[in-house]
Amino acid sequence: MEDGQWVSLFSGGKDSVAAFVMAREAGLAVDRLVTVHPEGDSYLYHVPATRLAELAATSIGVELTAVPGGTSTGHDSSERGDEELEPLEETLEALDEEVAGGLAGVTVGAIESEFQATRIADMCRRLGIDMYAPLWRRDPVELGEWFLDRGFTIKIVAVAAAGLDESWLGRTLDREAFAELQALNEQYGVHVLGEGGEFETLVTEGPHMNQPIEIEYTTHWDGTRGHVEIESARLG
Repeated sequence: MEDGQWVSLFSGGKDSVAAFVMAREAGLAVDRLVTVHPEGDSYLYHVPATRLAELAATSIGVELTAVPGGTSTGHDSSERGDEELEPLEETLEALDEEVAGGLAGVTVGAIESEFQATRIADMCRRLGIDMYAPLWRRDPVELGEWFLDRGFTIKIVAVAAAGLDESWLGRTLDREAFAELQALNEQYGVHVLGEGGEFETLVTEGPHMNQPIEIEYTTHWDGTRGHVEIESARLG
């Protein structure tokens, strides 16, 4: 379905943003974002601040389709992950029938998560569409440098790992922070891009956006982990 429309699985976090940008640079016609809003914790999706994806879509100038998170009742992570995928698959199936030419495929920002990548790949096979995962198995330090070189503004909105204290909440992932993450990787094994859930991010500005997202927030810390609560957000 090469002539169909591509959609980007888009949370507003750095990895989904990178997949979207790389897909467009590769010449794929990515004309729609699809954002899943998980209910509570998720085995499959990025959770924090997904509501801000609508502002990002406006800034980028593309349409966004929101997907409510499904209810997980499975007894293990595999069952719960499969259940979480169902609303997304139903949405993509409907889009495939609605958009002119159908869907060609979806972009995904998976780097190392077999749990996520295999489920989305299986879903794409069932739907008869392609999956584009340009970050998959790439060196995380090189990917970090790619973000820094492109001038993205990346805010850390949740942390849950040894070595990441409250001071990281709301911090910009700049070169100094990235160097510290590399040191924490050597000391504690923290993934430099947070792939194991060590931290979550929100992209507030970048070359793909026409306007930055300006946020006001408070931080919540329980002694070992914490998150940013967005109080207000608007396009600058």
